[in-house]
Amino acid sequence: MNLDIHNWCDLGAAGRKRLLCRPALRSADDLNAGVAEIVAQVRREGDAAVRMLTHKFDGVELQCCGVNDAEFVAAEQAVSASALRAIDVAIRNVNTFHEAQRPRDVDVATAPGVRCQRISQPIDSVGLYVPAGSAALPSAAIMLAVPAGIAGCRVRVLCTPPRPDGCADPAVLIAARRCGIDQVFKIGGAQAIAAMAYGTATIPRVDKIFGPGNAWVTAAKQQVSSDGCAIDMPAGPSEVLVIADADASPEFVAADLLSQAEHGEDSQVLLVTTCRILAQRVCGAIARQLPSLERRAIAEQALRASRFIVADDLQQAIALSNEYAPEHLLLHIRQPRRALKAVRNAGSVFLGPWSPESAGDYCSGTNHVLPTNGAARSHSGLGVDQFMRQMTVQELTRDGLRQLAPAVVELAMLEGLHAHAQAVRIRLDVLEAAEATR
Repeated sequence: MNLDIHNWCDLGAAGRKRLLCRPALRSADDLNAGVAEIVAQVRREGDAAVRMLTHKFDGVELQCCGVNDAEFVAAEQAVSASALRAIDVAIRNVNTFHEAQRPRDVDVATAPGVRCQRISQPIDSVGLYVPAGSAALPSAAIMLAVPAGIAGCRVRVLCTPPRPDGCADPAVLIAARRCGIDQVFKIGGAQAIAAMAYGTATIPRVDKIFGPGNAWVTAAKQQVSSDGCAIDMPAGPSEVLVIADADASPEFVAADLLSQAEHGEDSQVLLVTTCRILAQRVCGAIARQLPSLERRAIAEQALRASRFIVADDLQQAIALSNEYAPEHLLLHIRQPRRALKAVRNAGSVFLGPWSPESAGDYCSGTNHVLPTNGAARSHSGLGVDQFMRQMTVQELTRDGLRQLAPAVVELAMLEGLHAHAQAVRIRLDVLEAAEATR
């Protein structure tokens, strides 16, 4: 297939904007209307709606959507020993990285007799969504369940679509169980999001929902979030941007682009290079590697929305990347760590030729649930902190209040909130009366 190479300096503002546009998604109006109908039906009819919608969309009749002990045991027998070891490696590394993210409480005296604290608490109940689609994703179960466990969330519910045989994917079940998740339900799509947001007779209602998914799942998360159930972040099709210089390996770069392209037909891959010859060689490497891929058709479709861009220099390339704000950013350049200082907007960054994106997707330890569609400008990737909430505490002594009172009263009066001022003055009057009787 032909891949066009664009010179960034030859483009005007409109051309540059078009080049950095994400692929167009399905009509938002049609999608939101369909999702709203599903959400309302699940909220109204509970488990009956979940079973009906699972039959409609997945072609599966479920008597019970919960995974029982026998299914967990069968899953252990269905997965190879090498796969079990790989799952364990991923859990260990992800756990190690996320353990280091435990938030530290704050306890300071802002003034004599005025003590202020910030204390972290786990979110009581969380829902974890693990998509299936064209491939099972046990790695997603690990990325969601590990930080939820470290945070100490009391209720952890995982939903994942059933296979045609009515069972959940065995590798997903194993990953969930080994991460301490026992409540797994075989439901997917918008109906799973609605069930976790509002609860049914069998599926607990949760306070916050996490996890990637297709456009229906994303729209459902956005809709329930406007009705009181929090969500992790905006999500959309997966994407990667590779910055490469003249010394980069065309084969490595092509492999990284293809590994992202095979995620889905709506994925987007971008190459930004300071060397046009390198871009041409990457095109050749893609042509050589593509035929051997099992998901070749998916990758080819994704490549139609790819962008190959030649920048004048590394500074321009990084500025372009910051404007795009990719989910994944790979730096195939000399001294990538030095260039890291200039990177502002990216979900996750991979430094140097020996750091493929697939390592982060599975078991380097970082989390692969990341902001997409430019949300990296304002959102972070998933971490332990998102499974927790912080509350502040203040404690004032008599002297502390007496010292702070003039400023509190003055500010309250400035804002016209007389009761605020009175709440301080009453206490001062009590203190003065007590001192007068001594």
